[in-house]
Amino acid sequence: MSNEKSRTIFILIADDDEEDRMLIMDALKESKLANQLHFVEDGEELLDYLNNKGAYEDREKHPTPGLILLDLNMPRKDGREALKEIKENKNLRGIPIVILTTSKAEEDIIKTYDLGVSSFITKPVKFSDLVETMKTLSKYWFEIVELPQPKEK
Repeated sequence: MSNEKSRTIFILIADDDEEDRMLIMDALKESKLANQLHFVEDGEELLDYLNNKGAYEDREKHPTPGLILLDLNMPRKDGREALKEIKENKNLRGIPIVILTTSKAEEDIIKTYDLGVSSFITKPVKFSDLVETMKTLSKYWFEIVELPQPKEK
């Protein structure tokens, strides 16, 4: 049952660093995560995706995610600004968001939780630690907790 449940949840990952995106994708594959993934490179693109604007108009191809992994330090619109806008939008605020960032700043941790983030994870430096983090994250989000079905926009 947990495998069936995990396949239904679409993960949207916002991270501007190409190497980090590849490492996250490889770590999720290595942790045997069966979920569909989509990557965006900054907060502007994340909001376009979530609001089905521009290149993301087709809702069939770009469904509402069941979980967002969000980096904080990105160009154009950083993760803090994007998080604030998502949580202020009644159609998007229910999407769980996990911060996955290199930041260890206490002010980032406090601010993102104040804005409504579900979890804050500092990216591990070693790939093996990233794989373990992704295994734990996927077990928690896709086997333990109950997530609501994404709302139609």
